[in-house]
Amino acid sequence: MENKEIKSVLEAIFFIAGEPLSIDTLQKILEMDSTEIERLVRELIAEYTIKNTGLFIAEVAGGIQMVTNPACAPWVKKLLSTAVPTKLSQPSLETLAIIAYKQPIIKAEIEAIRGVNSDGVVKTLLDRRLVKILGRKEVPGRPLMYGTTKEFLQYFGLKDLLELPTLKEFQEVDIPEAPVSLPDETGPGESFNQEQMLEGASDYTGQNAVTSHADTEEITVRSESEHKKTELRDEQNNVAE
Repeated sequence: MENKEIKSVLEAIFFIAGEPLSIDTLQKILEMDSTEIERLVRELIAEYTIKNTGLFIAEVAGGIQMVTNPACAPWVKKLLSTAVPTKLSQPSLETLAIIAYKQPIIKAEIEAIRGVNSDGVVKTLLDRRLVKILGRKEVPGRPLMYGTTKEFLQYFGLKDLLELPTLKEFQEVDIPEAPVSLPDETGPGESFNQEQMLEGASDYTGQNAVTSHADTEEITVRSESEHKKTELRDEQNNVAE
């Protein structure tokens, strides 16, 4: 195939995928040299940037994905306004910020920072596949260690963890003092033990779950990703040491 034909195929693949695709995945599909694929992808990214249409091709979560132009965000939001809300709660954002910056981290360390029981919120993050079990810490009791996932990068529109704001960026931010006592967040029906959490742990450990196109539609709105990054930075203000 000529370069123009290959680019057309790439556009079709990115459009239908609904999630970031790695160069390795593209190589298996196109059955051609990875270096050549990378070159054509770079050209496509540049062409879409110059055209400045309603769609971009961008690097997201270690792969390549077709996303919407931030300038179109107000109208895309209207379309998505009837969808089931996927916004994270304040406790979830707070816990996710701690895990993102302190990983690998055990639940006891999360609770020491937050000052509140975090069983329920950690389970929620596992269910949302934003957090995964990395293994066990070699200390008495061998507690589970947690870290972020590929889906975390997709949710916040990050290429990799290096794009997270550095702690130095929070040095001049006034961090409010934590209240003397905080309530337990685990409400009725939310209590569970570690054994229950371990059920299906293999679904998370060392694996990147495949999400559907519907699950990833909202992250394709780049302005939404920027808003989520801002939320994560705000939460980091509350946990930065």
